[in-house]
Amino acid sequence: MRIFLRKIFEARVTGAAAFGLLVVRVFFGVGLMLHGLPKIQNPLGWMPSSAGIRPELLALSAFTEFFGGLALVIGLLTPLVALAVVVNMGKAVEHLGALKGTPLVATPPQPSLEPALVYLAVGLMLMFTGAGAISLDAALFRGKSKR
Repeated sequence: MRIFLRKIFEARVTGAAAFGLLVVRVFFGVGLMLHGLPKIQNPLGWMPSSAGIRPELLALSAFTEFFGGLALVIGLLTPLVALAVVVNMGKAVEHLGALKGTPLVATPPQPSLEPALVYLAVGLMLMFTGAGAISLDAALFRGKSKR
């Protein structure tokens, strides 16, 4: 089992690219946390009930954004957390796309697809690259023969 976990979470990105992933993870994770904080404070009431989204999914979305963002900042279980973010943002894109006339980019307070698509794209990147060598994943799942 440990070998399987090591294959999923080991650092595949090292050197300067690992530093770049660290910067992306920190800004991305903090952004997710800031989006998730008001939702985690009101997990069932941050979206109008007229949206037709089940309350447990709203709470799960809030949890994913806040705690998933924190996990990404420290680089913990990055591919799994990134998958959760991708699913969450995919649902956000689906919901926003169902709203007639939702543009790709808009001026607040009008909703747009842009934030959800950007979070989805970075989530996909982290899902496939992992956290990099500067992360808890790298420390926890380092192979005995490496470094």
